[in-house]
Amino acid sequence: MRDAMFHDALDDLPESGDEVYAAVDARGVLTSWSSGAQRLLGYTAADVRGHEAADLLYTRSDATRLAERSRAQRTAVLDQVILRHRDGGPVEVGMWAHPLVTTSDEPYWLLRAESADAVRRKNLGRALLRGLFTESPFHIDVFDTELRFVAQNARRLKGFRSRDFLGRSMREVAPAGMLDMAAFEARQRQVLVTGEALVATEVHARNPDAPVRDQVFSETIVPLRSESGEVIGLTHAVFEMTDRVRARERLALVNGASAKIGSTLDVLYTAQELTDVVVPLFADHAYVDLLEPVFGGQEPVTGWVAEGTALRRVAGSTVPEGPAGPIVATGDVDPFSTGTSSLFSRALASGEPMLLNGDELGAELALVDPQRAALVGEYGVHSWLLVPMYARGAALGVVVFLRFRGDHPFEADDVLLAQDLVARAAVCIDNARRYTRERATALALQRSLLPQRMPVLSAVETASRYLPASGSAVLGGAWFDVIPLSGARVALVVGDVAGQGLHAAVTMGRLRTAVRTLADLDLSPEELLTHLDDQVSRFQDEHTEERSGGTAGTRCVYAVYDPLTRRCSVARAGHPPPARVSAAGQVTELDMPDGPPLGHGGAPFGCGEVTMNDDELLVLYTGGPAEPPDPDAATRLAWLGKALSDRQLTASASLDDICNGLIRHLPPPGAHDDSALLVARVRALDPERHVTWDLPGDPEVVGTARKLAARTLTEWGLQDLEFTTELIVSELVTNAIRYGSQPIRLRLIQDRSLICEVSDGSSTSPHIRRAVETDEGGRGLYMIAQFAQLWGTRYHARGKTIWTEQPIPLP
Repeated sequence: MRDAMFHDALDDLPESGDEVYAAVDARGVLTSWSSGAQRLLGYTAADVRGHEAADLLYTRSDATRLAERSRAQRTAVLDQVILRHRDGGPVEVGMWAHPLVTTSDEPYWLLRAESADAVRRKNLGRALLRGLFTESPFHIDVFDTELRFVAQNARRLKGFRSRDFLGRSMREVAPAGMLDMAAFEARQRQVLVTGEALVATEVHARNPDAPVRDQVFSETIVPLRSESGEVIGLTHAVFEMTDRVRARERLALVNGASAKIGSTLDVLYTAQELTDVVVPLFADHAYVDLLEPVFGGQEPVTGWVAEGTALRRVAGSTVPEGPAGPIVATGDVDPFSTGTSSLFSRALASGEPMLLNGDELGAELALVDPQRAALVGEYGVHSWLLVPMYARGAALGVVVFLRFRGDHPFEADDVLLAQDLVARAAVCIDNARRYTRERATALALQRSLLPQRMPVLSAVETASRYLPASGSAVLGGAWFDVIPLSGARVALVVGDVAGQGLHAAVTMGRLRTAVRTLADLDLSPEELLTHLDDQVSRFQDEHTEERSGGTAGTRCVYAVYDPLTRRCSVARAGHPPPARVSAAGQVTELDMPDGPPLGHGGAPFGCGEVTMNDDELLVLYTGGPAEPPDPDAATRLAWLGKALSDRQLTASASLDDICNGLIRHLPPPGAHDDSALLVARVRALDPERHVTWDLPGDPEVVGTARKLAARTLTEWGLQDLEFTTELIVSELVTNAIRYGSQPIRLRLIQDRSLICEVSDGSSTSPHIRRAVETDEGGRGLYMIAQFAQLWGTRYHARGKTIWTEQPIPLP
């Protein structure tokens, strides 16, 4: 049937010009001559009639060859010959010799000729049809205007119900559900109506061999026109491009993975991104198991995986038809991975992927996890691919891909694609692991340089928060501190070293140590900042700017609260002043003198004082140099005051709740700015827990002082400390009377420890020394150092105070 269609199509080729023919009898004499022959060669019928046909051939060899082929085949013969024009020139033609028989059985030949160009065009037309219908990779259909088949080449998709398709529509012969027939016929009618071709339309068809994997075709519909230009049919040229589309999809999957995997530096989130990318485009179910050291943030395993090293589930994704819940919970050990003989261990040891069919997988699972083996059979898992995950030569874990929809297994190209995806994800996971570990190490270092817990004080309750920088510079220079001082006083400190990074953090630690050391000297706030400014200048002299961490420009605020007088002294070095929050929640900013940042030198530091009320808050906050979000606020601390006002904080709120509320409402630290927050609730020390006596400068008052101290200790229930306290009081009062001047004052304070203070008007301080046997004195301070836990001298505007602390025995 195909050959018949082919010849019918040849017969329908149009002829070019008038017919060129002549009749020759058995003797080779011309008996007739057409007008077309006359125009072609210039001879009239009278000129050639009765002459031999061979006389018109340019060479005798053409005549002999044509005669021999005609006698041998007795059929129509086509040959290329050269005829002689009347002017003697050659004329190349294609000549057909058709054998004829007259009524008298005499043989005749009808010679028909065409110009060589026309013959070549016919030959090309025949070659075109032959190529399209027999050799072309395209599937070609021809439809009439009723959308019925008129012709078709030999290529046909699998599943068609009948090969007798002529006169039928595509809807009648195509497999059910293979094509979207409504869309197919709509495209055909569009070309019939508009007369414009539809070129390279991508069409999806259901693959009978793999129902979940469509075949993809490129379809071109071209209108067929009559000589008048009317559309009389359609021709379809269809080319399967499934492999090309799958390659494009694989490339898109790789590009998508490059864009989506590794968007954050979080190990678990990165693993989840991998499974989300591959499901459902590549696999029906996928999960990631990481080796336990990697899961715990440690260094990955290099070389052979040690026996007993477990794999923990970190991520998984599945299609809606898959299991409703995770088979292995995130963080749990995958039982299928345990043991050195498991598939996982073998794959990690070899570094090569493993591909199993459903039966092989079920057999392996049945040995270690029968429940999951049953699920494999229930869901019809037919293809299982395991790819080990390596990064920088170290094993991180494995990634498993499963297919259970349809019956198309993983192929060799799929294995290569999976390896590429896993390799990309492995680098991202390893980067995230390294970043997490480095960040955790940096934060541990940062927090080790800060107070680990606040001291428990009688008159001051504190809470703090530290926020690391949000960018890559985890380490910063912000710090806070709470320092118990002599006389039940408390120092509150917040500071911020300029710059960021390791050097800033180390400098912060050095400055915090320096502040605590200077605070132990009982310096006034402005004196302490002066000494700290000198220390920062020495840091700059010792190192270059890069290695000093940018200490110049360090900001600090130092406040000292005395719970006996409820006075708070504050000195600042380029830092905003503390905020004061009343018990009712009203926020004000302490108006305190400011000084230059540390390390800049210049103007001296000033100090201001304010009297605090019970249950009021002091809020000290540093957050880097970023502009405050409120344009009406001059500093970030002013915005802090606004946040505190909005929170309507009261004395009943816990300090932790207050800190958490402030952190939520304060502007977040910048990419290079860490923040420190310190909140203190102050109150006066209970009057029944401290007593003061003014003493005359008479040596006889020493005995009275001992009796007053002993009676007070009895009232406080501290009789166990009477002996040592009487010795301390006796020695300190004696020294004040002998070497000091008026006024002389004795004070006992019951705080975390028993504090004994003796003040006088002289600035001369005694020094401890070890007396020899011949010395009559010099043993007093030595004995005090033996009996007291701490002792020291505190200077003030007029005179000094010598103090001691003794631990209070537990009840």
